[in-house]
Parts: sequence; structure tokens; C-alpha cells
Amino acid sequence: MELGLDVDDSRSPHTVLAVKGEVDVYTAPRLREKLVDLVSQGHRQIVVDLDGVDFLDSTGLGVLVGGLKRLRSNGGDLSLVCTQARILKVFEITGMTTVFSISASVDEATAN
Repeated sequence: MELGLDVDDSRSPHTVLAVKGEVDVYTAPRLREKLVDLVSQGHRQIVVDLDGVDFLDSTGLGVLVGGLKRLRSNGGDLSLVCTQARILKVFEITGMTTVFSISASVDEATAN
């Protein structure tokens, strides 16, 4: 499965990274690389839109946590957009709903 990563920086100061496909041990390194690139380019408020994600494993979750830590250490933040029950369940059972700000839409995530 191909991993789609689309960047939308038209919602300043937020940068939206729309992820599509499966985020697993094989594709997670590409997501990590994209997040590192965005931070190194100076993006500090990143919204990761997971509504196009069909599957997220612990490797993908680890990449998101790493991205959050990287952004916070650079004075920024990473929030998520997720409405799919099966993906939300991954965050709930791991306790990550208390770590990440999770919104129902990109508009909601970029409103503040």
C-alpha cells in the first residue's frame, strides 16, 4: 500500500499534513522523514490529518509521538484530525488521547 503525504500550508500559521493509506512498519519512516523536513523548514504548528488512514500500527503511533516531541522542543505543537473509530481506538487504548489534541476536522484543528 502506498502512503500518501500531502502538505497544505495555506492555513497559516498551521501546516496541514494529510496522510492517506496505511501507516505501518514499512511506511512510517516516510512519515517520520516528512515531519522532520517540515520542522527543519520552520513549520511549528502542524496538523496531521489522519482521516485518509486505513491502518495505524504502533510504529506509526511512535512516529507521531516523536513528531510531537520534536515540535514541542522547538516551540511548536502537533495536533491530529481523526474521525475514524478504528484509528481513534488506537489512541484510546494506548492512552494517547491525553497526549494529542484530536479534532474532528481540519477547520476545527486550525481554528485556534
